[in-house]
Amino acid sequence: MDIDRIIEEAIIEDIGDGDHTSLATIPADKTGKAHLVIKEPGILAGVDIAEMVFSKTDNSLKFQKLISDGSEVKPGDIVFTVEGCSISILSAERLALNFMQRMSGIATYTNKLASLIAGLNTKLLDTRKTTPLLRELEKYSVNVGGGENHRMGLYDMIMIKDNHIDFAGGIVPAIESTKKYLTDKNKDLKIEIEVKNLEELEIVLNYGGIDRIMLDNFTPEDLNKAVVIIDGKYETEASGGITEKTIRRYAETGVDYISVGALTHHIKSLDMSLLAVK
Repeated sequence: MDIDRIIEEAIIEDIGDGDHTSLATIPADKTGKAHLVIKEPGILAGVDIAEMVFSKTDNSLKFQKLISDGSEVKPGDIVFTVEGCSISILSAERLALNFMQRMSGIATYTNKLASLIAGLNTKLLDTRKTTPLLRELEKYSVNVGGGENHRMGLYDMIMIKDNHIDFAGGIVPAIESTKKYLTDKNKDLKIEIEVKNLEELEIVLNYGGIDRIMLDNFTPEDLNKAVVIIDGKYETEASGGITEKTIRRYAETGVDYISVGALTHHIKSLDMSLLAVK
């Protein structure tokens, strides 16, 4: 679903047949001005989305952006102002905040983890653990925070995980079937395969035919051994249970990527408010 449609559907979900509180309390011709104020430090994301929300709610509203996505913000910073019909401003307020708070929370947490591995060659990746229909916005927020995107969905990369291997009858049959499928369908997709231990890694290395190896739930010590064994023949990715306390240690092994699902599914929204300018 494209962003325009996401916002349009979100407006319908929230406003329905009218913002009856605002319609009941405020004269239709009343105009006003409001600004978005940051209440805690973080990395900003979603300003342009907020502008789209206000515009689609009432295209006569005047929106002025003062701080752009990716900026470091602190309490008291004013991100934008919006001016025009007071009812329209209030009708769009919560939706604009919902997008911006979540997106900024993702960007902020991503930035925090990315800073913990600064100076190393390892790249921080997100996952498919996103809010349904909001994946594009959440993965965009990861980029804003300094992370990189893994596959967007099931369609743009082959990722052979433990359940695929079990259902296929083993690592080799899973890779063989995948290669045949891609040839038959004339598709050019990268292949990543998950291994749970050094024994499975040896099977993959002996057979080959893949592009990246996901080393799942490895300890830093075993990950270090695996990276040495792989020796740059394939891209490497560490995943599973990696936290703020351990991410630097994992990155120091020389692994190419670290994927963290918590970037998008376990975050705290950034605190901010839309306040009327009196």
